[in-house]
Order: sequence, then C-alpha cells, then structure tokens
Amino acid sequence: MADVQAAATRAWVVHPEIAGNRRMRRAEHALKEATALASALPGLQILGAEAVQLPTARPGLLFGSGKVEELGGRFEEADVDLVLIDGPVTPVQQRNLEKSWNVKLLDRTGLILEIFSDRARSREGVLQVEMAALSYQRTRLVRAWTHLERQRGGLGFVGGPGETQVEADRRAIDEQIARLRGKLQKVVKTRTLHRAARKKVPFPVVALVGYTNAGKSTLFNRLTGAKVQALDMPFTTLDPTMRALVLPSGRDVILSDTVGFISDLPTQLVAAFRATLEEVLEADLILHVRDISHEDSVHRAGDVNAVLEELGVAEAAPRLEIWNKVDLVDSVERAALMANSSCRKDVVALSALTGSGMESLLTAISDMLLGETTECEIDLPFSDGWRGAWLHDQGVVEHERHSEEGFHFRVRWTQLQERRFRDL
Repeated sequence: MADVQAAATRAWVVHPEIAGNRRMRRAEHALKEATALASALPGLQILGAEAVQLPTARPGLLFGSGKVEELGGRFEEADVDLVLIDGPVTPVQQRNLEKSWNVKLLDRTGLILEIFSDRARSREGVLQVEMAALSYQRTRLVRAWTHLERQRGGLGFVGGPGETQVEADRRAIDEQIARLRGKLQKVVKTRTLHRAARKKVPFPVVALVGYTNAGKSTLFNRLTGAKVQALDMPFTTLDPTMRALVLPSGRDVILSDTVGFISDLPTQLVAAFRATLEEVLEADLILHVRDISHEDSVHRAGDVNAVLEELGVAEAAPRLEIWNKVDLVDSVERAALMANSSCRKDVVALSALTGSGMESLLTAISDMLLGETTECEIDLPFSDGWRGAWLHDQGVVEHERHSEEGFHFRVRWTQLQERRFRDL
C-alpha cells in the first residue's frame, strides 16, 4: 500500500465511470464522495478531481492508452505525487499505471484502509485494521516483485527451485495475520464476556447505524450528553461507543454508536469489522440515521441496507429510520418531510445539531421497544432466581408464587422482552 506521508502530498482524485455498471451512482455524487474521502486523510493536498467515462475497464491499464497519456500529462504538469482511483484497481493495473505516470497510486480500498489506520484508537480497532491491511497487501505483492524467478533460501536439492520472493513474503504475511487473529480473538473474547454480562442486565441495546457522515455521533452526543468526536468528514467514528440513555418512561437503554457504512465497502473491512459491528447484530432496536439533506440519500440508504444484509442482521430486528439534518433543507421541503414522517411509525424527522425532533425520537424508541404485550406462565427452579430478578427488573411480573420446585410467574411482556429472557 502506498505510503502517504505526513507532509503535504499532492494528490489527484479520479472516478472511473464504467458504462453498464448497474451499481453505478451519478458521477458527480461519486466524485464528491471520493474527494471527501481523500480530504479526510491528513497530509493530502487535493489538486484536482475528475470523473472519467469508460466503455469498459481495460485489464492492463484500466483506462485506454490515450486516456492514460492524457491523464499522465495533466499529473506531470501539476506535479502530482499520488493518484487516488475511486474504485477497484488490480495489482497489475496499479503497477502499470504507477510506471506510466511515475506516481504512487491508491485505489478506493487502499484509501479507506489508510483512513481507518489513521483513525483507529481501540486495541480491537487497531488489530482489525492491521489484519485488513495485510490481507489487502497480500494480493498486491506482484507490485514489488514482478520477476517471480527471483529467489531466496532453499538449496534446490529437493522440489526444484527454491522459494520465490513472492511466496516467502506471502507466507510471512500469512504468519502475521495468524498472530493478529490470535490477539484479536482474545480481545473479542473479552467483548463477548462483557456482552454476556449485559444480557443479564435488563437494558435493551439500541444501535445507531448509517452512512458515513450522516450525523450518528452528533445524535449520540445529543441523546446521551457524551462528547464523542463529531466532525464533518467521513469515518469520524471507528471504535464503538456505548452510553446509558433514559427514556421518558423512565426505562434505561444502552445506546451504541458505530462505524459509518459506505458504498462498495472493501471486503477486507466487512470481515475485519464484523466483531466491531456485533453490537448491531445483537441490538434490540436499530436506528438507521440518514442525511436526508443529501442529494444521494436514497442510494446511500440502499447501501446501508445492503451492508446490514451482508453482515447478517436479522430482518426481524425492529428498525427506526431517522431523517437527520432537516435543518439543512428549505422550509417547504422541511414541512413536507415532517408531515410525511408524522404519518409513519417507523420514521422520525429531526436535526441532531439543533435538537429539533428529539422528543419525537425518544417517544418512538419507547413505543418500538415496548410494542404489543402477551401473557405467559413461567416456571423457574430456585437456582434460577437471578432470572426471576430480571423479570422483576423489567416490570413484567403480574403474579408470583412459590412451590417446592421453585418459582411460578405470570408475566405480561413484549416480544423483545421475551426474546431477551430466552437468551439469558
């Protein structure tokens, strides 16, 4: 992966707009997002950004030879150090383009990995980023070692020629990934124990999810009074943060702020950050925060839902859609959004920045967590007295009696409370 120096690196952003790409968004939206991603990386000076239309991706150079020459002239004139390609670039394409342009090159995955590496703070986050970066580097060893006949080690007496440089480096990376995975498993085990302990506490978990820079951290701070960093740039939050939140009903919940999603999230990061996003996988309620003022809000919502599906978030998990940043739209559109949301139980329009709509949000959270109730009879042995205490903490016990075998409860609870009880 290219080494992005702390000193000002002169960079140029290129978004390849490939014809026939069914997932392709409007070029201006994609280019604007790519430029924002590049700006989020410290030490970069963005000299220019442009979208390049392509009938098809060329296997060797990505672009046609004429376009490669044209871009190369532009980069040379601007004295560009780094080119950021907003899309996937194969190792062969990267090697050839770097040679043709005499610059360093990062594709979308490499750029996001650089940003994550700069932002990760927790032990788990750092380990996950390192694993993702190594997995990415493993596929790009061809950049450094183009002559596979280069060898080191091995006398050649058995099994033909010795180990090639690429094979040796790949093996070293595999060993490092294995070591990191072992460290990560210990951290994840600790998180699993903490999560198991929380299950015994009668507090539902409410997880904030959404596209990067949708305003999740601002909303988190507004609701909890926390001081999580909230900046107008992508991926401000990487490490999950949890705080207690008291609803108007007096009920306590745990609110979790998570990493923002993005379109074409690198496969390495989906896998690496699965542990970080386990709070979402096991949340009792998911709040999908949308920047409703963004011109590409609908497509971004689709990208978030796609990532949730890829992560295996159960469709049965209740979801509440938050239309954030209504303060950034004009008065006519704001009135329409507020009217539309008031007619839906699964949508709340608000501004996390100004605080408008917070009461409606808290009420909606309470309603979705409570839901319809059903009556049920439960028998517990005396050894499970702590589960009986959990029922009392939830306030669902309508009648209790004791027998020689244990406790008998008649409870009235929601489906969510029943599910949490069965998981204890």
